[in-house]
Amino acid sequence: MNPPATPAARVPHEDFQLRAYCHIDRMQPQFAAFIGTITQGDPVVEGWAALYVEMAPGNWVFPIVDRVVKSTDVRPGSQIVERHYGMFEVHSGSQADVLRAGEVVLEELGLVRADRMRPNVASVQVVTNVNPFQCQLLNRFNRGTMIVAGETMLVLEVEPAAYVTLAANEAEKAAPVRLNHFSSVGAFGRLWMSGTEADVLAARDAALTALASVDGVG
Repeated sequence: MNPPATPAARVPHEDFQLRAYCHIDRMQPQFAAFIGTITQGDPVVEGWAALYVEMAPGNWVFPIVDRVVKSTDVRPGSQIVERHYGMFEVHSGSQADVLRAGEVVLEELGLVRADRMRPNVASVQVVTNVNPFQCQLLNRFNRGTMIVAGETMLVLEVEPAAYVTLAANEAEKAAPVRLNHFSSVGAFGRLWMSGTEADVLAARDAALTALASVDGVG
């Protein structure tokens, strides 16, 4: 049995922002594998659901995660607090548990889902026939599949950063691309994938469609 939760943390101050509230319904194979290379907490596996939440000021992450893990059966995978923003991820093999965790977050904050910020796609680039030397520069930082010469590469940048997880997972659903790397922390989230030009374009379109479907403010 979980220990009792601390008293409700609600009523953030007037400058509070629910920067991202992002539900991953079914982790794709590469997405889950990539998370396994970067997670600081409980590992995930393919097919599990997850919730990514980003907020400002970042310190609000601490009481909200406390409430979520004590009130539901989800497991925490990430809890990252920077000077301006905080982000956490929780997950479970049960879709219902993750959805309940999302409800608890909103209840604690006294907000509704529509109060979240809407994703803003800052930039999208498609680079065809990637040069082998540029591949090596990129591969120095990849935690996923390596880019090889001649592939087409997608680079997508979105704000708030946590929404890049939705883009990556939905892109992988849509086309057999290689997930090279993504970063979901900081001011902007950044994703790069590679594959054939046709597959990369299909993945790009799926990612943009998923981001456009997220309602919110801003």
